[in-house]
Amino acid sequence: MTGASRPLRRTLAALALVLLVTATGGSCGPGDRPARTDGDTAFEPGTLRVLASSELSDMEPVLEEARKATGITVRPTYTGTLDAVERIASGEAEKDFDAVWLSSNDYLRLRPDTARRITGETPVMASPVALGVRPAALARLGWDPAEVTWSRLHRAVADGRLTYGMTDPKRSNSGLSALVSVASGLSGAQSALTGEDVRRATPKLKEFFTGQKLTSGSSGWLATAYGRRPDVDALVNYESVLLSSFRPGELTVIRPSDGVVTADYPFTLLASARPEAKEAAGRLTAHLRTPDVQRRITETTLRRPVVAGTAPAPALARDQRRELPFPGSRAVADGLLDAYENTLRRPSRTVYVLDTSGSMRGERLDRLKAALTELTGDFRDREEVTLMPFGSSVKRSEVRTHTVDPASPKAALDAIRAGAAGLSASGGTAVYSSLREAYRSLGRSSDDTFASVVLMTDGENTDGDTAADFAAFHRALPADQRHTPVFPILFGDSDRAELEGIAELTGGKLFDATGGSLEGAFEEIRGYQ
Repeated sequence: MTGASRPLRRTLAALALVLLVTATGGSCGPGDRPARTDGDTAFEPGTLRVLASSELSDMEPVLEEARKATGITVRPTYTGTLDAVERIASGEAEKDFDAVWLSSNDYLRLRPDTARRITGETPVMASPVALGVRPAALARLGWDPAEVTWSRLHRAVADGRLTYGMTDPKRSNSGLSALVSVASGLSGAQSALTGEDVRRATPKLKEFFTGQKLTSGSSGWLATAYGRRPDVDALVNYESVLLSSFRPGELTVIRPSDGVVTADYPFTLLASARPEAKEAAGRLTAHLRTPDVQRRITETTLRRPVVAGTAPAPALARDQRRELPFPGSRAVADGLLDAYENTLRRPSRTVYVLDTSGSMRGERLDRLKAALTELTGDFRDREEVTLMPFGSSVKRSEVRTHTVDPASPKAALDAIRAGAAGLSASGGTAVYSSLREAYRSLGRSSDDTFASVVLMTDGENTDGDTAADFAAFHRALPADQRHTPVFPILFGDSDRAELEGIAELTGGKLFDATGGSLEGAFEEIRGYQ
């Protein structure tokens, strides 16, 4: 960005885009709850600092009642389940938290570097993986929900009769639980999955994942994205998310009869927690497992009670599911995740629209180069990556597209690193014109890929198209291209309202790098690509 700040123009541009989004039907969908984090990490008597799965934000009313009853305040920081596991393994969690509260500890227990850091886990509630299907799709398929199996779902997908959305198994436990469930169902495994089971099921798993049209790093955002996509038939998620995110009659919830993996939400102390925290956690979990509170939990969250004798909420079907075991070794679990990332799922196509205007010169550009270089370690086989730097317009001579070849991934990754290292800062900030070029670069969406745009800018739009121009352009796109989301990153002096408007218009999500690392924002977006 060049020149002085222009707050009035910035505000008007953001307001114009928000008004245009509203006029074209953009809205916040169900289940999209903002994660709350707390910066004060010092231990306080009577307060439990908890690293929690993001979907547990719906427990806040119950936890407020627990505070009044027990005097114990729960201070949550929300994150993805598998991201939390990494923070525990590295020892980072011990610095800031007394406990973790994840949807499941199944994967955590497989890792010696995390298992030794936890103690005293107490299940609080339960929710199985399930499939929500639009009534029209269910009628078209002619299914009895009680008789649906993973094999039947696979056959419908393979025949092109069913599409669905699912969270990324590497970022979200609902996705990992779904992956284990479908792999178990399609392999015919009679016990915990083995490597041989996965190999046997791989051809069918490849067919099954051709039907996945939505991916996400969080259950809440996935439900919102699904609400915007009437062309997607079904949603794989926790039973509780499916029931709470949609109105009665919008989805029929199916629990495959050959079995599912269930989240049991264990409240788990870190071994490093102070004695006062351990005592407080004991009082809190005892309170949460009382019959009255179990009834309150099931009615509030539509999860199932874990204490015998407590009836589930009326919206929950009678519990007749077959429980599938989690893989018995880390090698099998990691092998299944690796297969999903690099072989089973459809590949990604992403355009990284990168602000290299004059205001990025110096430390900001260095941070961008470092973030992109680190990100290359996470690119998947078959992934297509386009670097599109811009200033006053797209710097066309520097735009490059690279595809990660499974036979020789190093060539593409080295080229991406070289492209990042060669970025230079100059010019103004043409945000909307550059986004238009990104959509043109991607062209018509393909059923064989996940397409998205990542926008990183440190300032407001100063050149080229206006917010109104871009909204009109986006509105005129073919339906399949309009479904391509933009994931903006808030960085430097960029305007939150402007970027939120872009995310809302395109069905994307804003990621904030102002209070943390740019590397972290790029990495978090990976769950949505």
